[in-house]
Amino acid sequence: MASDGVARHTPRNQQRGIQSIEVGGALLKALAHAGRALPLKELAAEAGMAPAKAHPYLVSFSKIGLIAQDASNGRYGLGPLALQLGHISLQLLDPVALATEAIEALAARTGHTVAIAVWGSRGATIVRVARPASAVYVSMRHGTVMSLRGTASGLLFAAYLPRAQVLAALRDDAAGTTGRRTGAAGARFDPELAARLEEVRREGLACVADLLLPGVSALALPVFDARGTIVLALTAIGPSAVFDSRSEGVVAEALREAARDLSTRLGLREPGPATDSPTAREFAGRAATGRASR
Repeated sequence: MASDGVARHTPRNQQRGIQSIEVGGALLKALAHAGRALPLKELAAEAGMAPAKAHPYLVSFSKIGLIAQDASNGRYGLGPLALQLGHISLQLLDPVALATEAIEALAARTGHTVAIAVWGSRGATIVRVARPASAVYVSMRHGTVMSLRGTASGLLFAAYLPRAQVLAALRDDAAGTTGRRTGAAGARFDPELAARLEEVRREGLACVADLLLPGVSALALPVFDARGTIVLALTAIGPSAVFDSRSEGVVAEALREAARDLSTRLGLREPGPATDSPTAREFAGRAATGRASR
């Protein structure tokens, strides 16, 4: 390597970079993973280097605002420039645009229709649809408002949004349904619905089979933003005869991997000691185990 830190010999298909920046970047990654300020010795160990090697990098990072040192205890944390870059990055991300890239691959992988649902003024609303190449699939239309009680997308949002936000959709759902749940009984969190939503949170997904439409099943998994708030649902739907609706089945696993990746790209991280969002903690547990922690 030359004295300027540039690696001179790189594979033909790999762009040349500055190795010293990549080495120092390990310290930034360690802080981001820890989610809290760390003393020099612990930070260096997390980054896989000696404290004497880490210190000059931290001095330079401090000068440009990527790192800040607490004068009272000497711990190092992310600085104002790092925070500004993070906020700007999150503002530029469009959850639906990111998820649109993912659902085409999910439809191909699962062999079922996969849709993106967001929470609109009337409830869970389909905004993007990807269809599989198979001859037999269940169709969904853009703009469809999903029944809160009778669909996987509706149940998922009801489980993770505040109750006050869901009540208006419950009233609309009760007024428009032709099934068993009609009138005032359908416009409240009755014990049956409360138990169902608790199950959704416990499993980390919503599943319906032959509920509103005989012969049709669906699974929905949540995507969270950096604050741990649900921003959209990834929903797969297909014929019950060939649809794997198990919480540990191939469809759920494909959706779970995609939801975890999208949530990470939107800023949700594995919780550290400084993380105080219950939703974030629960999602991190589901990402590791495939099931909800509450």
